[in-house]
Amino acid sequence: MTRRELIDFCLSHPAAYADYPFDGDEWCVVRHRASRKGFAHIFERGERLCVNLKCDPFEADFLRQAYADVNPAYHMNKVHWNTVTVDGDVPEEELAQSETASSIELMKSERLRGKLTYSASLPNRVQLACQEKRTLTEALTP
Repeated sequence: MTRRELIDFCLSHPAAYADYPFDGDEWCVVRHRASRKGFAHIFERGERLCVNLKCDPFEADFLRQAYADVNPAYHMNKVHWNTVTVDGDVPEEELAQSETASSIELMKSERLRGKLTYSASLPNRVQLACQEKRTLTEALTP
């Protein structure tokens, strides 16, 4: 899998967008639009394509034991993030389906996961817009 294919795959998830927060395009952070949190950090290390993915701590440890090319994340929290070397011993199907989907779910906003309650102090039309997943601009436009 090439860097472009990996980025395109991550962008195929609903509400995903690519961000290049550092000088140049060496690091691509694919974020979830609602929370703006990155769920896949794509980079090259030692001429090998890598991706940092968020995991449940138990799943992260299990994957590290199961695959030699899954390690504690480079430049991230080592408990919650794994670095996966692409084209290593992790099957592409596992990387594409299980690990990436898990990372996306963990990085969605609490509102989208149904855990956030809305404050009664917010105007009714803003609360309604949040529940209908509309933007604030749409909510405030008469």
